[in-house]
Amino acid sequence: MCGRYAITMPVDSMRELFGFEAQPNLGARYNVAPTQEIPAVRTAYGGEGRELAALSWGLVPSWSDNPVTANRMINARGETIAEKPSFRSAFKRRRCLIPANGFYEWKGDRKGPKQPFYIQLEDGLPFAFAGIWERWEGGDGDHWETCAIVTTNANDALRPIHHRMPVILPPESYDNWLTSEPKDASALMIPYMGEIQTWPVATLVNKVVNDGPELLERSEETSQAVVSKPAQMDLF
Repeated sequence: MCGRYAITMPVDSMRELFGFEAQPNLGARYNVAPTQEIPAVRTAYGGEGRELAALSWGLVPSWSDNPVTANRMINARGETIAEKPSFRSAFKRRRCLIPANGFYEWKGDRKGPKQPFYIQLEDGLPFAFAGIWERWEGGDGDHWETCAIVTTNANDALRPIHHRMPVILPPESYDNWLTSEPKDASALMIPYMGEIQTWPVATLVNKVVNDGPELLERSEETSQAVVSKPAQMDLF
């Protein structure tokens, strides 16, 4: 699964990579957590171009009676996304890109404390998670837009840490993910085939209140390093 990530790219870099026109006021975030608002890129209303949206991380299906008490789903398994009632409509019509610089996973057995690891692309460049989003509308006109990160089986590099990983999309697949038919989008939900690097970080990341660059530093608390190769938002 993917339950924490970092997004530290400058806004200009984000605009260039993802092709939207907005001038958002976004600061670096080193410990993005579920229920927070996150930046996501989707097809603009009307179908022309892309737009940046602020979505709440943790998908609430449009048919939920009460979004406040609904079970919010932060991840959607790629293997079942097209069939599960909670996800199938969003997968068919509302896919998005979730910008990131890296993400965290925890390694350890159930009896002892888990060691957090930070994972990024081998070259350190920003990337996009495959995401889906949903819109809940109340009878009084209120609405709430939420999202989930799509996951798949871990690749060989990440498997020693965790058996699942988020779907990481290469830039040449962005348009296909956003606009193609579900059958074609399904072909993109595969383990990342590029090179990644991982390293252990301090357990400071376990607490959502901690959110600074020190969270990405290699931890001296453990020797279990694995290096492998194969806040709120104000958008406008």
